Amino acid sequence: MMDVTALVDEARLDSFIHLLEVIDDHLPGGFEKTTDGHGVHYVVPLDRYPSGYHVTPGTPLPFISVIAQKRHVGLYHMGIYADPELLAWFEREYASRVPTKLDMGKSCIRFNNVKRIPFDLVGELVEKMTVEEWIQHYEGQRDNKKESG
Repeated sequence: MMDVTALVDEARLDSFIHLLEVIDDHLPGGFEKTTDGHGVHYVVPLDRYPSGYHVTPGTPLPFISVIAQKRHVGLYHMGIYADPELLAWFEREYASRVPTKLDMGKSCIRFNNVKRIPFDLVGELVEKMTVEEWIQHYEGQRDNKKESG
């Protein structure tokens, strides 16, 4: 496992590591785990998707990131941003399993209390999209923006 001790404070380190282990255990094959000194990222490598990320040419296509922010640990899952059905599933499941309200942005799930991270639900979420499916959603989103722009 990569050294993540510089990415998160001591109080949240164990939960941060456990979250990464859950993702590692459940993420379909083909993604690559990287870090940039700010967080841990799961990307589609350039040898799998040479077009890479359109925002930053020459870089791999991002899929999931785990980043410790000042007040929360953020799980950034681009699939829930791109796939409304996956987002609806996650919101339903979260509400039925977790007693606290979901704190979420477009692709960011904010875990303000790391003792309440629903690790089982995160594992199920990351299992739901393969590299191929993510590329299809990503390209579909880009095509839709080109057509409407």
